[in-house]
Amino acid sequence: MLSEKASDLGRLIGQSPEYQAVKRANESLQEDKALLGALQRMDQLRTDAQRMLQQGEQPTTEMEQELDRLLTTVQGSMLYQRVLTANENFDKVMVQVNQWILEGIKKGATSSIITLG
Repeated sequence: MLSEKASDLGRLIGQSPEYQAVKRANESLQEDKALLGALQRMDQLRTDAQRMLQQGEQPTTEMEQELDRLLTTVQGSMLYQRVLTANENFDKVMVQVNQWILEGIKKGATSSIITLG
């Protein structure tokens, strides 16, 4: 019974406008090779800088400048802003869903009636 209810909840979440917006935004991001490349390069620069710091070295000025340039480019992208907004809206929905689940757990834990279906 629990797995069925969880599956139903997952299906409903997957059909929600907020999840569909996340899905569309991420699909659009995958199609924008320039933006995707900038994000991947930023990730690589951060990884390299973190490794350097762990080894007691400082990231180079060139690395910092490239990261700043890429960050400006990415943050200025309307597509990237759409991805962020869609993710934030979906996160809000999931916070509410989790709250409803917690409320249901509390009610179920205090109920003396046992239901199996």
